[in-house]
Amino acid sequence: MSTLINVIAPLLYMVCFAVILGGAFALMTQTLRSGQQVPAPRRRHPEAPNPGEEVMVIDLSRERLEQLYQQASSAGQGA
Repeated sequence: MSTLINVIAPLLYMVCFAVILGGAFALMTQTLRSGQQVPAPRRRHPEAPNPGEEVMVIDLSRERLEQLYQQASSAGQGA
């Protein structure tokens, strides 16, 4: 029984080693190949503004909201 294990263990080790070595080599070759390819240009979103166009921005910072709240409350008191 022990001789069977002494024969199978090194063979199993060599098979696992070969699988890992093959995977590492395949990964290395794919990485080298992908560096040579020119990436495709990214498509613009259809709603993205064109260069030079103005964009409306909503400021929801805490300071701005407090300022708007104070303006609304003071306008309500004067009426």
